[in-house]
Amino acid sequence: MLLVIAPDWGASAGVLQYFARPPGPAPWRPVGTPIPVILGRSGLAPAACLPGDNAGAPPLKREGDGCSPAGIFPITALFGYAPESERAARSGHLPYLRATPDLKCIDDPASRHYNRIIDQRAVGDIDWSSCEDMLRRDDRYELGAVVGYNCDPVLPGPGSCIFLHVWAGEGVPTAGCTAMALADVARVAEWLDGARSPVLVQLPRAAYERLRGPWRLPDFPA
Repeated sequence: MLLVIAPDWGASAGVLQYFARPPGPAPWRPVGTPIPVILGRSGLAPAACLPGDNAGAPPLKREGDGCSPAGIFPITALFGYAPESERAARSGHLPYLRATPDLKCIDDPASRHYNRIIDQRAVGDIDWSSCEDMLRRDDRYELGAVVGYNCDPVLPGPGSCIFLHVWAGEGVPTAGCTAMALADVARVAEWLDGARSPVLVQLPRAAYERLRGPWRLPDFPA
């Protein structure tokens, strides 16, 4: 589990800690040291999966709101600029998507490919008006992980293309992803193991304290 805690709903920065546990009811154990992360420019917004009374929260996460989603989400794949053979030499624990000029993540809610990462060469007709280029001119997507937000089922409008990726710089917020230094992204990518069903749990402090018991979350000191 990657646990991200932010001070409040409006915070655009937080702290990430890895946790692991053996199968069964064993407790979570921290791994490594906490990592500073950057969130959306508008802070956090609850995903539809977030239960209970989210006092002081903004409306549910929507496309283009500048918020990172709060809730619990699977981590489904890695992506990056390196050839698959190079990355596979480091770790083979999750599927890997090599970024090319044709690899896009579709963020147009009107598209039938909304919130999907696709190779546009394999698409018969392009039905979107906007998308994320997975091969950028900067290092933001040099290495990252796909967060399984709004994916089962995919609904038009709640938000798309949520990733863990490289930050533009410490203190520079994202459009809704969770970002960190390249060295930290690399450590996360090496550590994640698809066979152990990794998840991202991302919450403001008050929601974390409320859900820590019901969700059996570990202690995370302030």
